[in-house]
Amino acid sequence: MESTLHDPQFWVAIAFVVFVAIVVWKAKKPVLDTLDGRAERIRNQLDEAQRLREEAQHMLADFQRKQRQAMEEAEQILGQARASAERHREQAAQDLDASLKRREQQAMDRIAQAEAEALSEVRAVAISVAVDATRKLLAESVDEKLAGKLVDNAIKDLPDKLH
Repeated sequence: MESTLHDPQFWVAIAFVVFVAIVVWKAKKPVLDTLDGRAERIRNQLDEAQRLREEAQHMLADFQRKQRQAMEEAEQILGQARASAERHREQAAQDLDASLKRREQQAMDRIAQAEAEALSEVRAVAISVAVDATRKLLAESVDEKLAGKLVDNAIKDLPDKLH
């Protein structure tokens, strides 16, 4: 053992161990404080990251809820638009139907008016022909004596026919 006490390597080793012990003893608190501070910063960063993640999840959930609401609202608007379009189509069909019936009635009225005018013209021509034929027939077959008698009878019947 005596040889170990005289060995310079032994004393260098002892000095190194003492040096390391002193450095550890003196540097332990600042190193641990530094490590604790770093651990605290990392913990804070992790907490902040967790908080941001939860906030992002809440925002995503809100966005998805709003998107669903927007889709439902869009579906409602689309349904209302379809219903409105159907009502407009039905109204247009009713209006067209009424217009066609009105035009058909106008055409029927014009046809009836034309028929009445044609019938009136035919009657007028028939009366004119009948009067001309009667005049001609009476002129050829009635003498003055019979004509006077017919006029007297017509005058006599006139007050009964006027009232």
